[in-house]
Amino acid sequence: MRLKLPSMLDPFLLLLVGTVILASLFPCNGEGAAIFGWITNAAITLLFFLHGAKLSREAVIAGVGHWRLHLLVAASTFVLFPIIGLAVRAAGAGRIDENMTAGVLFLCLLPSTVQSSIAFTSIAKGNVPAAVCSATLSNVAGIFITPLLVGLLMGTRAAGGGVNLHSIEAIALQLLAPFIAGHLSRPLTSKFLTRYKTIVAKVDRSSILLVVYTAFSAAVVEGLWKKLSAGDIALVLVLDAVVLAVALVVTTITSRALGFSKEDEIAIVFCGSKKSLASGVPMAGVLFPAAMVGPLIVPLMLFHQMQLMVCAVMARRYAAQMAEADAAAVAPAN
Repeated sequence: MRLKLPSMLDPFLLLLVGTVILASLFPCNGEGAAIFGWITNAAITLLFFLHGAKLSREAVIAGVGHWRLHLLVAASTFVLFPIIGLAVRAAGAGRIDENMTAGVLFLCLLPSTVQSSIAFTSIAKGNVPAAVCSATLSNVAGIFITPLLVGLLMGTRAAGGGVNLHSIEAIALQLLAPFIAGHLSRPLTSKFLTRYKTIVAKVDRSSILLVVYTAFSAAVVEGLWKKLSAGDIALVLVLDAVVLAVALVVTTITSRALGFSKEDEIAIVFCGSKKSLASGVPMAGVLFPAAMVGPLIVPLMLFHQMQLMVCAVMARRYAAQMAEADAAAVAPAN
C-alpha cells in the first residue's frame, strides 16, 4: 500500500502555532496551572500508552535482519545528531536565549519520526520494510536513550540536575510503564485502534497540544516574550537548517560510501535525518521544569516543519531517479 506524501505545510503545525498564541494571550496560572499540570501528566501517560499499543511486532521482525542499515540510522540519530547539537549550541552561545540553544541540542537528542520517515521512504521508492523497522526501533530506543543523553549532555538544565532518582522515576512512570502496558495490550486493543484510528490520531495530537499549552503558559508567566526577539527566532531557524543540512549530507555520503543500494540509501536518509515532535514534546514535559519547556520546544517545532518541506522535495527527486533507473533497465530489453 502506497503512503500519502505529507503536506509541505503540516496542518498540525498551524494548530501548534494557534496553541502558542492562545497560551500567550490566556496563560493558565495559579490553581489553573496546577490543574492543567495534572491533566498534562495524564495526557503524556495516555500518549505513550497509545505509542506502545500501535507498535507492530510483525513490522519490526520483518525488517530487523537488515542490521547494518539500522545501525547506521541509530548512529545518525543518537551519535551524529548529538555531536551536531553540541557544536551548534556552542556556536549560538551568547547570541540567543540560552533555553533556545538548549532546545536545539534537545531536538538533536530525540528519536526519529515513524510516520513521515515511512511515508517519504515509500514515495521515494525506498526500502519501506527497513524504514518501518528502523524508525520504530529508534522510537522505542529513544525512551531509554534520550533521557540518558539529556542527563549527560545537558546536565543541570534537566529537571533535578540531570538523570537522578527523581527523573528516572518520572520517566519510568510517565513514559516507559504506559508504553510497555500499551504494547502488551495489543491483543485487546489493536482492532479498536485500527477501527478508530482517526479518533486515536486526534487524541494523540490533542495530548501534544495540551502539553504545548501548559508549557507555554508557564513560560509566558515567566516573561518568555520579553526575553525572546524576532532575531532569536530567525537565528534558531538558521541553526535548525544547519543541523538538518549536515544530517542529510552525512547520511547520504555515508550510505553510498558503505555500498548500500539506492533503496537502502533512501531509508537511511529519511529515517536518519528526522526528529520526532510527537515524542519530543511530552519528553520535554517530563524532563524539564515547566517554565523552561516553552522556549525549549520552539526549535523542535520549527525543525519539524523544515524537515517536512525539505524531505518532500527530496522524496520527489528520489522517486524521479528511481523511475529513470527502472526505465534504463528496461530499455535494453526492448
